[in-house]
Amino acid sequence: MPTYSELTDSTMMYLHGFTTVQDQSTYLTQSATNADLTFTVADTSAMSRGLVEIGDELIMVDTVDTVSLTLTAPPYGRGFRGSTAAAHASGTRVVSAPMFPRKVVKDALNEAIRSVYPDVFATAETTFTFNSAVSTYQLPAGAVDVLQVAWQTVGPSKEWLPVRRYRVDRHAAASVFASGVSLSLYDAIVPGRTVKVVYTKAPSELSAASDDFVTTTGLPASCEDLVRVGAAYRMVPFIDSAHLSGMSAEADFSANMRPVGGASSLGRYLLQMYQVRLAEETKRLQVLFPNRSHYTR
Repeated sequence: MPTYSELTDSTMMYLHGFTTVQDQSTYLTQSATNADLTFTVADTSAMSRGLVEIGDELIMVDTVDTVSLTLTAPPYGRGFRGSTAAAHASGTRVVSAPMFPRKVVKDALNEAIRSVYPDVFATAETTFTFNSAVSTYQLPAGAVDVLQVAWQTVGPSKEWLPVRRYRVDRHAAASVFASGVSLSLYDAIVPGRTVKVVYTKAPSELSAASDDFVTTTGLPASCEDLVRVGAAYRMVPFIDSAHLSGMSAEADFSANMRPVGGASSLGRYLLQMYQVRLAEETKRLQVLFPNRSHYTR
């Protein structure tokens, strides 16, 4: 499955529309620390004063030297607009005035991951050894609801018998159950046998560039495109913001080529796609985990 970095790249392809319209860019020819204000690049012809992106960091540049091939940022220029100042290796791409900064795309992806819950949920499982003297066991932190409970039978059959009588306490005493979530079992289970619990939880957000989508979020692999479209529909309408007030006749002419409202219309279309895919994934989970009756006592 894709990593956080790969998911960001594929989402940016959605946003750029697979066209030849690309951000103007070059690359660093010398590494830079998280405190450097001067950056040496391979080519300055496509660079200009203003916002520059290196890696996931946004930097405000106020000087472009075409002779020494350097970009200089003011003292406040590093980690601009909520990004984080970071060290960058030689060869890292430098983008001038990015249409969709990577940090913004990554934030939108995590917003999309959060928003699918509870319609689409992450699943996980835990096991413990049954003790006849203990009826209540701690579930992992973040557990919300129990989908299945089964215990491994004795003998070579390798059968897992379902537990029909159990109760989930989402407000368990923290002094006894550190996670605050517990499971009480009332079926007759052979002592010493393994009990397996499949439970739901809110999906986890992506953080590191190497984070695997399925492993980290806990969402099904089929949700990858759902999250991409969810991020895209949140971002596309803001393209219209740049057209609301022209700074010159040339700017107004350019805005007429992409009239105000066009991006919002695309955003509504992407929202419809998102709602369709969300309904499909919700139905899929209902098939995988149908509602099952159980008794609490």
